[in-house]
Amino acid sequence: MKLLKALATVAGITGLSRIAGFARDILMAAILGAGAVTDAFLVALKLPNLFRRITAEGALSVSFVPTYSEKIEKQGEAEAQSYANKVAALLIGLLLPLSVFIMWGMPFIIPLIAPGFSGEDNVYRFALAVDFSRITFPYLLLMSLTALLGGMLHAHKRFAPFAFAPVLFNLCLIVALLLFAAQPHITETAAHILVWAVTLSGVLQLLWLYLCAKRTGLNLLPDFSWPILNADLRKLLALMGPAAIGAGVIQINIFIDIVLASLLPSGAISGLYYADRLNQLPLGIIGIAIGTALLPLLSQSIAKAEGEETKKLSDQALTYGFLLAAPAATAFLMVAEDIIRGLFERGAFSVEDTVMTAQILRSYAVGLPAYILIKVFSTIFFANQNTATPVKISVVATLVNIVLSIVLIGPMGVSGIALATSVAAWIQVVAYIWLLNKGDAYRIDRQVWSKLAKVLGACLIMAALIGGVDLQWHIDNSSDVVFIDEFKLLGLVLVGVLGYSLAIIRVGLFSFSDLKKLSRKQSVEKK
Repeated sequence: MKLLKALATVAGITGLSRIAGFARDILMAAILGAGAVTDAFLVALKLPNLFRRITAEGALSVSFVPTYSEKIEKQGEAEAQSYANKVAALLIGLLLPLSVFIMWGMPFIIPLIAPGFSGEDNVYRFALAVDFSRITFPYLLLMSLTALLGGMLHAHKRFAPFAFAPVLFNLCLIVALLLFAAQPHITETAAHILVWAVTLSGVLQLLWLYLCAKRTGLNLLPDFSWPILNADLRKLLALMGPAAIGAGVIQINIFIDIVLASLLPSGAISGLYYADRLNQLPLGIIGIAIGTALLPLLSQSIAKAEGEETKKLSDQALTYGFLLAAPAATAFLMVAEDIIRGLFERGAFSVEDTVMTAQILRSYAVGLPAYILIKVFSTIFFANQNTATPVKISVVATLVNIVLSIVLIGPMGVSGIALATSVAAWIQVVAYIWLLNKGDAYRIDRQVWSKLAKVLGACLIMAALIGGVDLQWHIDNSSDVVFIDEFKLLGLVLVGVLGYSLAIIRVGLFSFSDLKKLSRKQSVEKK
């Protein structure tokens, strides 16, 4: 139950962050709506996140945690701390001048990532995007250092602090939005406050992780002494190179989506954002939990040459991930409009916005389980310090995504962009399974395939129950009932959760005894 406990810890805290994120998005939808100001803000938010996910959550995390864990196992805590200090100096030396350069060149960068913002008809949206992006870009360096501290804590099996950090991000933006909740007509001023809140949240998250690390006995002090690029850092950069390309390829997918959406009518980018936020709820909770918990545990198991433990951890991650992702995808496919309407349709968010966003959400949902499987498979490669193979797979998937997006955007509009992303994800899954079956790192055996098939069976039962309740939902004069959309959504969610829970227990995928074991183990560890 070691992996399950770690998954539960990270997923629980990440869930808290996602709830705060939804509160933020509901406020943002009501105050900013899905127009030009929101489009500009979202581009400004995406830009530093592009580099953050490449350096912090992408290349750095998957390269640093295995090498740092190896240092602890083979050379001790003091050498590992010295190694981390050198990595911090390297990050500052690379990212600080990069940030200054990109902030200066923002008027030239925005046309590259959002060409639809150019032209006489989009002067206002372009100017906002440039101003907003200059304010948010320091978030990159702040979060890269935060991720470094989080990786150190993960190697010491402390998963909660870094999982909690995004809560601070969401709280900062919620406070900024509440300042304007009673004045929804001043959207531009609200958006300016929001972008400053993004950068402030980076400062708070870095301070939070630094204090948590210090309490654990880890004191990160950037070491700029010569030689800066020693053998350890050269090894890290060698691992980060392919990982950065792989993470960059994923982010290229995201920015291609923005580029294409910017060519569509105003609001398309916002629709992608709101649908992706919902899709990211299960994807973030489950995917982050798996990546956070599995990587250090697998790295340490591999370093100790514990073959059976490595296989067991991989089997558990694959089963638990699919067990949680498949029902979420089923729910999004079945009741997308009810979800969007219940959460967002108020204030500046219109009925038309609901229909558009629901169509996008369904397209994203097709690929949701695939992204969870990709997280498990790529983590297995990363734990073996193989960062090159995931890159090759990502490059192929990106090319497929680009072609499909261009093909589907014509007949399907903005939802075609999301569907192309989902299809590309399933192609990655097939490639990972094929390569794993050819190697020795991990193979999916018949027992695991049987469990995955049972998950699909439980999802069909869940879908039948949700569909039946949806058809039988009879409330006369619904417009006169307060919060009718919210009540209906709550009812469908309860039916889906209860039906799926009973189904997986019935087919033997999970039992009450598993929960008792986990609860008993946590109680013992707290004493």
